[in-house]
Amino acid sequence: MTTHRKPVQARALKTYEALLGAAGALLAEVGIERISTNLICERAGATPPAFYRYFDDKYAIIAALAERLMLRQNDALDAWVAQYGGSDLATMADATIELLRVMHAITSAEPGALWIMRALHAVPSLTHIRLFSHEFVTDRLTDLYMPHLRHVDRALVRRRTRLSVEIAYSLDEMLKEEPHDAEALFADAHHVFRAMFDYPDYRNVM
Repeated sequence: MTTHRKPVQARALKTYEALLGAAGALLAEVGIERISTNLICERAGATPPAFYRYFDDKYAIIAALAERLMLRQNDALDAWVAQYGGSDLATMADATIELLRVMHAITSAEPGALWIMRALHAVPSLTHIRLFSHEFVTDRLTDLYMPHLRHVDRALVRRRTRLSVEIAYSLDEMLKEEPHDAEALFADAHHVFRAMFDYPDYRNVM
């Protein structure tokens, strides 16, 4: 997915991280349209040549922020799979609410997360990052479910899993954009996810 040039030396890495931190903070303050490479450099205490050593433009640094966010979410997914992967399907379905909470906590802790997520929808050069992440999570969960659903066509399982992934990401965006009771929304989404496993062809394994 990478669209930027990440340094390896400690001093350069410090500048790189300062630029990312400045970009995230500025996104939260001014949004996508008003953020600029000059503003990022000024906030980070870096020079424009230092910025362009790692990023081609402001969208490249937003891409780097998005990739970092997605990788943190993937690490959380791996931890969830490690904890629940040996469980039966009903237990995993019930544990989705815990995964929703963790994902929401990760994005809530990320400066500029709402604008990062908006950019992944609105900027054509960044949409591949969102799609790659959603496909990755879908395949990871489908692989987890299939041993319990050997009688079900994988394409059907994957389609329903992909739908649940889209709902989960949309729920997180909804919580960032509007005031809602997070736990109430998590509970609502949990019922939706659980219902997917009550469809015909799944039912006899729950």
